Amino acid sequence: QVRVVESGGGLVQPGGSLRLSCAASGFTFSIYAMRWYRQAPGKERELVAAITSAGVTTTYADSVKGRFTIFRGNAKNTVYLQMNSLKREDTAVYYCNANHLSEDYWGQGTQVTVSS
Repeated sequence: QVRVVESGGGLVQPGGSLRLSCAASGFTFSIYAMRWYRQAPGKERELVAAITSAGVTTTYADSVKGRFTIFRGNAKNTVYLQMNSLKREDTAVYYCNANHLSEDYWGQGTQVTVSS
């Protein structure tokens, strides 16, 4: 059974940090590219960060470059999103996605709220 489970969301003040985790099971994690998306109320889902299967290449949305870092631990079947210098506009539900060729798996999302 495929499972993709995000955790680590919560309420944080502007300027603060959070680390999101995404634990995967039921598929060969090490061959899947992993991505973090987010969706704010009233907005479309957007790609935040991506990492290749071996973790060699990462890409980021312009809005998070220099503040967010995506990394993975293939031995633990987990991908992470370290978020620093959080802004109010980072408030959204964050989703983890696993992709390999035509196979696409999604988690249920974790809420991140940046507010004072």
